[in-house]
Amino acid sequence: QVQLVESGGGLVQPGGSLRLSCVASESNFNIYTMGWYRQAPEKQRELVAFIGSGGSTNYADSVKGRFTISRDNGKNTVYLQMNSLKAEDMGVYYCNAYHSGTGRNYWGQGTQVTVSS
Repeated sequence: QVQLVESGGGLVQPGGSLRLSCVASESNFNIYTMGWYRQAPEKQRELVAFIGSGGSTNYADSVKGRFTISRDNGKNTVYLQMNSLKAEDMGVYYCNAYHSGTGRNYWGQGTQVTVSS
């Protein structure tokens, strides 16, 4: 069982920045594909970005050029740097760990991001 703990959410004005962090309890962290998802009220959870074990990244079109996902395998941590935040970026952001060998997914508890003036 992999435990994921997110942090870094909060209230920010439009145009502002936040950096989310997710720490994993897994010693083999480097083999997992790590992702960030978000869920706005009354909407389905959607993929924001993911980073593979080799460092390849993929982003939702809505965040390209504004968000950057990165990982520090030495710290078992994945980050999401969010710049130029918009109201439509609001929601609960969840960290995800995916093990391609077993197909298992693990989720964090989520961290709230609010973009408002």
